[in-house]
Amino acid sequence: MKILMVCLGNICRSPLAEGVLRDLAQKKGLNWEIDSAGTGSWHIGDPPDHRSVKVARQHGVDISGLRGRQFGVADFQQFDRIYVMDLDNYRDVLRKARSEADQAKVQLLLANQQEVPDPWYDDKLFEPVYQMIYKACERIINNGK
Repeated sequence: MKILMVCLGNICRSPLAEGVLRDLAQKKGLNWEIDSAGTGSWHIGDPPDHRSVKVARQHGVDISGLRGRQFGVADFQQFDRIYVMDLDNYRDVLRKARSEADQAKVQLLLANQQEVPDPWYDDKLFEPVYQMIYKACERIINNGK
């Protein structure tokens, strides 16, 4: 299974999701490829936001070595599933889809059309965002996709 997590800048939510899912997959002995990307180009090559690194570390997950990259059309070929954090990310990723098969790979990370809020402007959101992502990643692991 190859899974890509996508948010806006690839420094807050999607690196958290990549780190959490990778950690859970390793603990289950799953040989999954997990990556993350942003729809924007502002943070290419940058490490995750220090607040994401901190909250991940508090839960035993190290994302400090990750680096930002931008989502591209080639990601549709590389990944089986593409999970996005919010509806804006969803629309941005779908705009690059070349086919219905590409479109079918894309879905919101949370169930029932819920969005993972962007914690960038509110330090207090990082822990709740981590918890949302963790629960979603557990669901992915338990469902095998």
